[in-house]
Order: sequence, then structure tokens, then C-alpha cells
Amino acid sequence: MKIRPYQSEDRDAVIALWDESGLLRPWNDPNLDIERKLTVQPELFLVGVDEEQKIIACAMAGFDGHRGWVNYLAVAPGKRRLSLGRKLMEEAERLLKERGCPKLNLQVRTGNLEALEFYRKLGYVQDDVVSLGKRLIRDRPEE
Repeated sequence: MKIRPYQSEDRDAVIALWDESGLLRPWNDPNLDIERKLTVQPELFLVGVDEEQKIIACAMAGFDGHRGWVNYLAVAPGKRRLSLGRKLMEEAERLLKERGCPKLNLQVRTGNLEALEFYRKLGYVQDDVVSLGKRLIRDRPEE
């Protein structure tokens, strides 16, 4: 797998990968999520491609000056257990560390035990915090 920054022609394939990976939610518009990411550190929106240049993995990373974050990490279901997610996370960590990021945070949905185990194997531990959120802009009117 070759890792490179997202390109505009990747949009449909990335959204399809998110869908195939179960990452999409009705209250988030994936097109808007991509547009928003492209306004802030677009070079940290990473895709992994195979020999045919097909997108088989992706992740959005960012650094706010205090903490790094990774969102939307996905590996194509048929390509899992090949260390592609680990390689993508290693690249995100390298790029964040290069920017002076002291700590990387991420969120995993409570019931996603497979993802929790994946991150534990990479050395991530559960922080003693409660994640809170407040929607400032509604992506979809049915929220």
C-alpha cells in the first residue's frame, strides 16, 4: 500500500469506503466532512492505494496545537488484517509528531470492540475522560 494525501478525484471512493466500513452516520454529510477537512491541514487527509491505485484505506488526521486527532480511519473489509490500518496510523503519528504534536487522541464508538482492540494493540489506552459534543452546524435538517 502506498500512502499519499487525498486528491479531489478520491471523493467518491473515500465515501464508498466509509460506507462499506460502517463509518457513515445519518447526521453527518460525508461531502461536508471532506470539504471541511480540505480547509484545515488537507495534507493530513491520507489515503492508502493498492497497485492499481484503488483506495483501500484512509484517515483524517489533524493537530490543533495542543493535541492531535485521527478521524475516519477505514480499511476496506477485504484488506483487513494485513497491517494496513497500522501503517496508516504510523504515518499519521509520524506526520503529527513532525509538527510537534505531543499526544494523539481518537474516539471509538462504545460498541466497536474490534476497533478498540486494534488501537490497544497499537499502544493506545483509554483515558479517564468523558467525551462530550455539541453540534454547532447541522449537516442535515432531520437532526
